[in-house]
Amino acid sequence: MTLTVTVADVHQMTPDVKQFRLVADDHTFEYRPGQHTAVHFENDGEDDSRPYTAANLPGTDQLVLAIKRYDDGNGSVFMHERTPGDEIEIEAVDGNLHVRDFDRDAVFVATGTGITPLYPMVKQYAREGEGDARLVFGERDQSHLIFRESLDQLRAENENVSVEYVLSDADDDRAWNGRTGHVQDHLPEALDGLDGTDVYLCGVPEMVVETRDLLEDEGVDEENIYTEGWEADAT
Repeated sequence: MTLTVTVADVHQMTPDVKQFRLVADDHTFEYRPGQHTAVHFENDGEDDSRPYTAANLPGTDQLVLAIKRYDDGNGSVFMHERTPGDEIEIEAVDGNLHVRDFDRDAVFVATGTGITPLYPMVKQYAREGEGDARLVFGERDQSHLIFRESLDQLRAENENVSVEYVLSDADDDRAWNGRTGHVQDHLPEALDGLDGTDVYLCGVPEMVVETRDLLEDEGVDEENIYTEGWEADAT
């Protein structure tokens, strides 16, 4: 079963990511921050769909999706061609990524558009969490950091929230004095002390699998590491 929504506005977030605000008539979206919908579109005459995470908090008639365009990605190309006023079909919001326990410390590790589910989860934790939340977010360079301004503001307004960026292509960026390389290379140092912590991972499958293995080697119980669950099959 699908729901018809209208594209209310479109915002260019980074060179290859657009943000879409979708509005539904007479419908309130209830879900756990971090969960995703599926956008339906026609592909070679057949109905197809792709999952995209709601970047906003629930309880309204709107969904906000941040979608990166891939030239060979049928779903992302379809969405990047949408303009305000267009109607699209989406599915109910569901999925495996959501904060499990607000009494435990939480670590969020993202690369690329993997930040889209973790961003609302960190926002929710800032409101409801009783412990500390740490986000480590990896991207190519500063221009591709989605939600950076909002994340910096969230960090500034909440003493229990920390945010670290890791750039893999910052060699020529003289304005950058933060971490460089790959996210997983910095985790043992960036996440010192993980007892009593839940870890949420989202990003390219290789990063998710490598980070899960690294965390387990560091003594984190696999039951306290949460992903969408399909990444190992994709590597």
